[in-house]
Amino acid sequence: MDPSFWPSETNSFRRFTPESLAAIEERIANKEKEQVKVKGKNKDREVEKDKPTPQLDLKNFKTLPSLYGDIPAELVGEPLEDFDPYYNDHKTFMVLNKRRTIYRFTATSALFIFGPFNPVRKTAIKILIHS
Repeated sequence: MDPSFWPSETNSFRRFTPESLAAIEERIANKEKEQVKVKGKNKDREVEKDKPTPQLDLKNFKTLPSLYGDIPAELVGEPLEDFDPYYNDHKTFMVLNKRRTIYRFTATSALFIFGPFNPVRKTAIKILIHS
């Protein structure tokens, strides 16, 4: 298909910010509340939902499909919000290198002291993904 066919919203790369992390934590809290309600109503029977799975074309260490457009130069090596809906309620962010390779990192504190927005951690991530 012609890439210009896709809406421009799919070409948006958004930085991972403290607001993004707060939104993820809110989604996690809402999901936990929902699960408590479901458990209270259905104590006797097992409810099996269709659990979402990660998209195969957005797996870690794979190349980002051209469907998502070109990466702006200022966002290469920067933490970005994840495109995959599976990770909407996971504390993760993704980083893309110049070759459009996807790297995922946890947004929890590394070594219990380096949060996801710490300059030392950002530098370590840039060194790690450098080709």
